[in-house]
Amino acid sequence: MKCSSDGKTRDLVTTMPGAGWDFGIDRHPYFEHERPLGPHYCVYNRRLMACELDALPTEEGYWLLRTRAALLHTGEWPLEFRGPDAEKLLDYLFVNDVRKVKPGRCGYGIACFDNGGLIVDGVFLRLAQDRFWYAQADGDFVNWARAHAKGMDVTISDPQVYVSQVQGPNSMAILADAATGGMPDPFTYFGGAQVDFGGQTVWITRTGYTNELGWEFYTEPHHDADALWAHLSKAGAPHGLQIFGLDSMNIRRIEAGILNAGSDFDGTTTPYDVGLGRFVAADKGDFIGKAALEAASITKRLHGIICQDGQPMVNGRVEWQKDVAGRITCGAISPYLGRGIGMALMDSDEAAAGTQIRVEGTDGQMHDATLCEMPFYDRACAIPRGKLVDIPERSG
Repeated sequence: MKCSSDGKTRDLVTTMPGAGWDFGIDRHPYFEHERPLGPHYCVYNRRLMACELDALPTEEGYWLLRTRAALLHTGEWPLEFRGPDAEKLLDYLFVNDVRKVKPGRCGYGIACFDNGGLIVDGVFLRLAQDRFWYAQADGDFVNWARAHAKGMDVTISDPQVYVSQVQGPNSMAILADAATGGMPDPFTYFGGAQVDFGGQTVWITRTGYTNELGWEFYTEPHHDADALWAHLSKAGAPHGLQIFGLDSMNIRRIEAGILNAGSDFDGTTTPYDVGLGRFVAADKGDFIGKAALEAASITKRLHGIICQDGQPMVNGRVEWQKDVAGRITCGAISPYLGRGIGMALMDSDEAAAGTQIRVEGTDGQMHDATLCEMPFYDRACAIPRGKLVDIPERSG
């Protein structure tokens, strides 16, 4: 994997005065509300997504997420699939069984190449029997989908929808205050609903990228985004809601074992390699990559990393038995766990949880580390399902 980072510097986008070349980069509808916070952006699906905010340091944002509520305007790109063959196409494109997802519910969609290598993942919302939104991660998917739609009665379009996440232990209290009539019922994990936010009907989903309690809302072109923002901000203020950056969320998603398309997996890894094999519906009809996955090893090569005295460096070396045996796909210092964490993609499937390794840190040194199971805690994912209230006391 290529990236701009050398472990010491990186390249982000910052707003500056003047006109000039910025073709093909989209701002989200809440850009002007975010701009006073001093955002520094990455480009994700050609959309700007704030990584850092001058007004909120990364660790402060992490604790905001863990103890109150945090909001991120994401770079996810919802594509619309509509028509009599929408389900048929998505069931062919994804390794999951799309047919099991009813209208008003969400599913996790994973797409593979013919050789079983991963293209992209994302959450899809089934709005109706013949209509879906697929909020894809950063990746080359839309034209892949269009190419395989030949001969099918389905339209693939860009509905110009933007996804924002409200996450954290206070998120449901915010939703209850913001929605006319209170919390939608039912609104279970991976559920969807339409709610009235200040006189505007908005799609929301019980999903997120943090494994905290949370939900997402979808801003459409017909919405008055300024009025919607004012309404949600007012509802969120008593509960401590603030905008935060992706760097803060990134720490939590690593703790949760949530993968990032293009870094934790790519076209060289199968779902089994990275621990996503449970989503492969091997018993359903034909889908792209099925034959290759039937012949593939089901033993995973991606593991969590615990490093007591350093921060694993993205793309850094992993050594096992004195040989280079893999690479680091992500890394951070966990304020909650008080140590370095990350993920390691091993070159073979021989190593397992508990294996002692050495990893390259952001300080340029090699550090002792251990491979571990993911997620790092809340293995049953009880927090996002609302079955466990776990608000940690801030340390440090």
